[in-house]
Amino acid sequence: MATKTITDASFKADVLESDKPVVIDFWADWCGPCKMVAPALEEISEELADKVVIAKMDIMENPDTPGSLGVQSIPFFAVYKNGELVAQQKGAAPKNALKGWIESVI
Repeated sequence: MATKTITDASFKADVLESDKPVVIDFWADWCGPCKMVAPALEEISEELADKVVIAKMDIMENPDTPGSLGVQSIPFFAVYKNGELVAQQKGAAPKNALKGWIESVI
């Protein structure tokens, strides 16, 4: 399963009402580190498809959700479980580190 694109409008249905934990990657097209981590997130999405949804939100097109979370730098990752924010992490990381972090919080 590839990463899922979410928007401010779909946030409630796609994240808060999800039956699986959701990891959101807040990113922007102009962000170099965001582009570097994107392939790793696609792989992680495939590897953990039965356990978690890996979602992406473009902060330029969807300013409300990142603004409400206080996102000030990207890439920024937020994990929601049962509709609740349970973990946050900022900055790019190698695939192994990202996957380990995701597995530890889901």
